[in-house]
Amino acid sequence: MINYTISAKYAYLWDKYRPAILKLMMEATGGPQQYKLSDHEFRRVNPKEKFAFTLQVFEGGAINNIKTSAVAKDLLLVLKQSKTAMELSQASTYEFTLDRKFVLHVTKVQQTAAETPVGDATEIEQPEVVESAA
Repeated sequence: MINYTISAKYAYLWDKYRPAILKLMMEATGGPQQYKLSDHEFRRVNPKEKFAFTLQVFEGGAINNIKTSAVAKDLLLVLKQSKTAMELSQASTYEFTLDRKFVLHVTKVQQTAAETPVGDATEIEQPEVVESAA
């Protein structure tokens, strides 16, 4: 895992959105999720910031380089403070992408063996052989 110095200037905003983000993480099992953020809140903190980022989280830490994004680092800080987020990221990798339109995309990108469905859909059931007394 990569350790980063946290700026925390966006942490209060991410904390405000934390319940929605946790819900997105839980629902990401069924497919990618997205949530529109209020861009004016982020721009108020620093109008010159480059807000778009991609953060990949596994086992409670970033697995990609986010050192140039204060926004991503602060999201990671808020996620680390959430027991639910840490439990979810122990089992799977989650990707958080904030696009230029301030839409946060949450994708579950990796499943563990424990989450793999039992029985492969490609298995072919063999018909039962019945011996006749002819």
